[in-house]
Amino acid sequence: MITKEQILQALSNVEEPDLGKDLVTLNMVKDVEIDGNKVKFTVVLTTPACPLKEMIKNACIAAIHLLVSKDIEVQVNMTANVSSNRKDAQATLPNVKNIIVVASGKGGVGKSTVAANLALALAKDGAKVGLMDADIYGPSVPIMFGVRGERPMMVNVAGKGMIMPMEKFGIKLMSIGLLVDDKQAVVWRGPMASSALKQFISDVYWDELDYLVIDMPPGTGDIHLTLVQTVPVTGAIIVTTPQDVALADAKRGIAMFNGAQIRVPVLGLVENMAYFTPAELPENKYYIFGKEGGKRLAEDLEIPFLGQIPLVQSIREGGDDGVPVMAGNDEITKKAFLDFAGSAARSIAMRNANLQPTKIVEMMV
Repeated sequence: MITKEQILQALSNVEEPDLGKDLVTLNMVKDVEIDGNKVKFTVVLTTPACPLKEMIKNACIAAIHLLVSKDIEVQVNMTANVSSNRKDAQATLPNVKNIIVVASGKGGVGKSTVAANLALALAKDGAKVGLMDADIYGPSVPIMFGVRGERPMMVNVAGKGMIMPMEKFGIKLMSIGLLVDDKQAVVWRGPMASSALKQFISDVYWDELDYLVIDMPPGTGDIHLTLVQTVPVTGAIIVTTPQDVALADAKRGIAMFNGAQIRVPVLGLVENMAYFTPAELPENKYYIFGKEGGKRLAEDLEIPFLGQIPLVQSIREGGDDGVPVMAGNDEITKKAFLDFAGSAARSIAMRNANLQPTKIVEMMV
């Protein structure tokens, strides 16, 4: 007769690769049911975007067949409960588990495209995701999501009037471009831009989110300092291209988050426009801007390398047409973003398991 203890003992030999402990110790095995020679249980992952889910599932089946009986019929249900390491008072964005900033040392590297498709890729398997456009002077989210000219609704939440983020392609959106005339330039001094950012945080009803992805302005400045002093940032993802000039600026962006004043974990670096692939030759790669510069920089600085995004026409067309690649039909490019998002989700889970709790940065400026 098969017992629950035998099943758990077998599964205690299956390690979660990123967290370095077995599934039973991590309390990831739930609802074990035994019916004759049939065994059913659930494995609760730290993110629905986990790229290792099939490997973990197969390892569970193999462990039971090897250590209990090869005749057992095993059914493994895979689900997820996104991890968080917030230990702050949660007065700000109380129902948001992870706040992820997407930043770059310079403009023109496709940061907003990466942020938008990261948000969509994280949401693909069921995570609750929001996208905040914090690029006050150059908001691009309304164009990329096809909501230019639309205005968000106001709602009453516990007696307070709040802005309801727009929803498109399964994620929540907010941008200064949804509040001002898109024909007018935003000509504000730093304090005004910082005040607008704080309003996006305190006056927008984000409700429950597993991930809030924040598209930051390029460079290092007021908005970055305001953000880390206002919300507990889980970590930063740095976007670069393979060019030396972009890499030099990316290095400065990494140094800002890793510096003594801010100390926000860098979750990793992603290389955008890594190579050009023509639509008619999908197997060909042309390294127009240099080869693997971002990968080498990540290795030199000992930070995770989260992946390469190709330079293909569909990415540009999708952004201009209001249908980001992750909501389109280009399967090759979608795979690149899904792989990147999977690596980012793993990095977030490892950060939550192994580093100090997420907190608001306190510093003198």
